[in-house]
Amino acid sequence: MFYREFFTGLVRIAVIGLGTLGAAGCSVAQQDSFTLITELPPGFKFKGEASYVPRTGENCTVPARDGRNYPGKKFFEQKLSNEAQTAQFEIPLTSNEGGCPLVLDNFGYQVDAKYGAARLDLGRAFTGISFQDGSAEASSPPPVLVLQKQCEWLFRTAGPDRYIEKILKCKSVATPDKTGDTIIKGPMQRVQFAEKTIKVVFSMAEEETPYMGDTWVKFPEGWKRCMGKSLDDPYAFCRGNTTDFKPFKMPDGRDCTVYPHCTE
Repeated sequence: MFYREFFTGLVRIAVIGLGTLGAAGCSVAQQDSFTLITELPPGFKFKGEASYVPRTGENCTVPARDGRNYPGKKFFEQKLSNEAQTAQFEIPLTSNEGGCPLVLDNFGYQVDAKYGAARLDLGRAFTGISFQDGSAEASSPPPVLVLQKQCEWLFRTAGPDRYIEKILKCKSVATPDKTGDTIIKGPMQRVQFAEKTIKVVFSMAEEETPYMGDTWVKFPEGWKRCMGKSLDDPYAFCRGNTTDFKPFKMPDGRDCTVYPHCTE
């Protein structure tokens, strides 16, 4: 799982987990590692996968999977919580599993957020970053690098009963010192992150907006779904008609005419 786009729709961070770690179960970072701190809003969870390759100059290969043992991959997880939560992970930059000297090559992760009680009532966003060899003498991140990430819900109707579904969209926002935008660019040089800390802070926007333009009309009491050609029109673009609307269903099954308050 690897996505090269950095902080465009999702956070791009240099992280890798060692097993499944909690906020209280971390050791002091070693010279070939850095610390990842994640702050999540209520209803979020965090899961990632990191991949290793043989160190430059080595002729060995990444050992094959053996049962549940993945020598070339490491995983971490911050489980779903109804409360805001903070977790801390020690992030190794190298590995020697299976006898082959390995280095961190890329990392992909997903962040999930719940919007309803059903199992599939969630939004998901992905991102990733690549790593490369480098020099310790190059420009280095500060001891603690803070990255801000703002997420929002985009809502739409789906299916013949027009149930509300939501899409999670996340984007980077500038920190006060703007270090996140000026330092994290392109592939990371591993050596620059030794003994450093990356703190990623997620927040959720208070206001929700339609997933697609010209499908809802906003009124003081909330959003109304445009009628389109008929009740059965799955696209239902407004096309200038701001007087005819159709009902929809909330994720919990309520019949509604205005979002998000359901009734006018």
